[in-house]
Amino acid sequence: MTSFIIKAHEGRTVPKSWQSYPRQSCAFCRILRGEGPAFKIFENELVVAILDIQPLRRGHTLIIPKTHVSRVSELPEEFAAAVGIATTKVSNALAQALDNTGLNIVCNQEYAQAVPHVHYHIIPAPDFTNPKPQQAAVQDQRTTVFTRKEMHKAEFESRDDLDDDEARELASKIRARL
Repeated sequence: MTSFIIKAHEGRTVPKSWQSYPRQSCAFCRILRGEGPAFKIFENELVVAILDIQPLRRGHTLIIPKTHVSRVSELPEEFAAAVGIATTKVSNALAQALDNTGLNIVCNQEYAQAVPHVHYHIIPAPDFTNPKPQQAAVQDQRTTVFTRKEMHKAEFESRDDLDDDEARELASKIRARL
């Protein structure tokens, strides 16, 4: 799923402003300070897990350490350990809540990273029991090889904004399994 996105970012130069990205401008730091909306799934003193506001699929969750570090390679060990534990707990609860054990767990550093604050994505596998029209087309053509552009387009066309009512219900269902 992510290989075509990663390929699209090859050769991209990282803007100098990104390298010293201030905490006050960081979307995740604003959420951590309580200044931005979020549907929290899990939280402790070192990490928070929230539903993605533009999920790739229902249940798409972000695991975010409570320290502003841009690169996972520079994340302090105590936060890295906390992220790992939270990822395991949330993945288990998410799989149970969605009755879907298929998950993709991704962490990008710089070249495919949209927000310069370490975060992991937990993305449930597609559910083809009730597919959206574009998912049905992909399922019908699953032996077809897509070009990078076609795959990129399909990826982003499948995203919807997070619906508040559905998010509240799903967050509650996931939290009940933690």
